[in-house]
Amino acid sequence: MFNIKQTLEDLISAAISQVAGVEARALVNPSSRPEFGDYQANGVMAVAKQLKKNPRELAAAVVAALPAVALVDRVEIAGPGFINIFLNDAWLAGNADQFATAPGQLLGQTDSAQKIVVDYSGPNLAKEMHVGHLRGTIIGDCIVRVLEAVGHDVVRQNHVGDWGTQFGMLIAHMESLRTENLGEQNGSVDAELSVQLSDLESFYRQAKTRFDQEPGFADLARSYVVKLQAGDEACLAAWQLFITESLRHCEDIYALLGVTLKPSDLKPESFYNNVLADIVNALDEAGLLTVSEGARCVFLDEFIGKEGTPIPAIVQKSDGGYLYATTDLAALRYRGQTLQADRILYVVDARQSLHFQQVFSIARKAGFVAEQCSLEHIAYGTMMGKDGRPFKTRSGDTVKLKELLDESVRRAADIVSDKNPSLDAQQREEIARVVGISAVKYADLSKNRTSDYVFDWSTMLSFEGNTAPYMLYAYARIKSMLRKQQGEAEIALAPIRISEKEERELVIKILQCPETINLVVAECYPNHLCSYLYELAGIFMRFYEACPVLRAEAEVRDSRLALLTLTAATLKQGLELLGLETLEQM
Repeated sequence: MFNIKQTLEDLISAAISQVAGVEARALVNPSSRPEFGDYQANGVMAVAKQLKKNPRELAAAVVAALPAVALVDRVEIAGPGFINIFLNDAWLAGNADQFATAPGQLLGQTDSAQKIVVDYSGPNLAKEMHVGHLRGTIIGDCIVRVLEAVGHDVVRQNHVGDWGTQFGMLIAHMESLRTENLGEQNGSVDAELSVQLSDLESFYRQAKTRFDQEPGFADLARSYVVKLQAGDEACLAAWQLFITESLRHCEDIYALLGVTLKPSDLKPESFYNNVLADIVNALDEAGLLTVSEGARCVFLDEFIGKEGTPIPAIVQKSDGGYLYATTDLAALRYRGQTLQADRILYVVDARQSLHFQQVFSIARKAGFVAEQCSLEHIAYGTMMGKDGRPFKTRSGDTVKLKELLDESVRRAADIVSDKNPSLDAQQREEIARVVGISAVKYADLSKNRTSDYVFDWSTMLSFEGNTAPYMLYAYARIKSMLRKQQGEAEIALAPIRISEKEERELVIKILQCPETINLVVAECYPNHLCSYLYELAGIFMRFYEACPVLRAEAEVRDSRLALLTLTAATLKQGLELLGLETLEQM
């Protein structure tokens, strides 16, 4: 895969190892200031300390050992032994030319494709999706887009919660409505139930209130769970009604968000029901099970509580019921053995960290996954309100995700109408939809996923700073400039030349796209891509101010138009990897 940083890392690491006689890393990174070159290698000092040598002398020997390559114009030694690397302008322009004709190649293709399973979104199907489902859904979707873009075989897994006590509670509530409140005419009963189920959240809340407060209702609900688990046809039919309605809600949200999950990606909890007993038996055969107070548990030495007591992972309750850990172990075995994954990613709330540490460790000890299979919890923090608490409505209720997205589109519509009232209603509506949805997604993806963040309408919908409106505007501005010039497709083929520092800076940033993508592939932090795109947009703005395009001499104009075409393509590809649509006009 094309990668300036990796190329320099390999080149200078080899020179350090050759001169020092030990394996060493160059530690190459983009330079923080222009006078330090385009990239800087910092690894010499650590090697010099290890060998008790003068770092500047060692750096000089490394520089002398470097072979001449077209990528590098010159290197300089700075300070105690930093190696500053200045890239060759002709090489930069030549590679920019190559990608201008085929910008899709800028993302690169991995030379070691893996089968990667990504578990994300996974809402509980008894209720509508709420704001707590946003992060796992859009972070996971960004990750799968990036992994697929570079050539990995990605298997999406939407591990929805579609089993358990809550469904017994819902069935009990539905059946009592059938017989007690809605009479005996099945047609009118089912029609009324369908209306009530369209507001799934209210229906769930009614059932939960009865479960908590109404005498006998909890026992009735549990009896329906037993019937459901036993395969009772009437219960299964009622259960399927809730599943169908819940999935309809989910699919509406996925469509609104532009998420790539499809019905075929569903692997719900119920998919693993028939193998849970086998999972417990397999753990027993592996010598991992212990009976504690009637429950079957796994105790591992590496999980010890504050008082030195072991922390159990319960896989079967004393009443014979199974838990999340059992289902997750079944899922791991399926993904490891049936799907034969090389890498399995779980995009799940950070509060589940201990759970996944235990499940991963148990799965390895039980032989459910191969030793070389990478198991990773892609943890994320919580969306917070301005009060520093988890984001909720004023009444303290959980915010429905659909309502949040609709509100963002409404607010975006007001801003669009204010900024560009000359647009017709249909254009304003489309721009508002793209800006509103993008604003919510980008505000989340641009934050470090492991951190909590504060949800703030004014910030996320601003046209200034690292926001979706700013990014979309930068792209639309370039497209507007290109529309003013006839023959845009031919202009993209014009040779790119570097004569001004702003042109050079823009070319370098574009050519750094592959190393950013590589970083996201390795570490699964979408904010790295957001930061890159924001920097690219900022460099374009500086280029736009300093370098006339349409008024320039013909050769310079065509070069700059080609560079703008490549900039627009890079922004568009990056935004699409984030799951954001772009706009030709704003």
